[in-house]
Amino acid sequence: MDTSENRDLGAWEFIGRRGGDVVTLVRGSVIAAVPEARQAAERAGDELRFDFLDDDAVLALLRSRHEDEEDMFRAGFAHGVPLAFVGLGAVLYWGGVAQYWETAANRTVYLAVAAAVVGTQLFFFLRSAMSHWGDPVRQNLRARARKYREIAHIARRGGAGVPAHYPHYGPYPFAATFHPEADTVVRSENEGRDEH
Repeated sequence: MDTSENRDLGAWEFIGRRGGDVVTLVRGSVIAAVPEARQAAERAGDELRFDFLDDDAVLALLRSRHEDEEDMFRAGFAHGVPLAFVGLGAVLYWGGVAQYWETAANRTVYLAVAAAVVGTQLFFFLRSAMSHWGDPVRQNLRARARKYREIAHIARRGGAGVPAHYPHYGPYPFAATFHPEADTVVRSENEGRDEH
């Protein structure tokens, strides 16, 4: 997941949030200088099969995490906006016109058609959401990004030079479960380039 947006970044930069500012990676040596953070990184590394102190791997993780957020936003927008318009239109038409029709049969037909159309839109929205939120490989990515954030905050509390809110992603309480059976270890960007 390497878009032109990520290719335009400096050697150790990533985008902290969708459309947000460019952030410079805090090196693993800075985090490891705080013993509690180093221990948390080692424990998390065993649990999530990832080296949280490897600068190349962490940079690739954070850039991929940004792409994941972009993908989720695009999918939500593509299906959420039509769902909102169709749902709102159906409700407004019912409120302004259909409920005043003289025959109950016409109102029933309208409600059935409106329910079918809104239900179809809702189905596509939920299917898209599940393909992004429920994907185990993407969840592994989010689980690692969430854990990295926790480790960075431990280092910050321990006096390391870590900016507030770094790495500027939320804690992801949902859709960030680690699935060992779907594990795809995040490689450094250099490894990814060598393969292409």
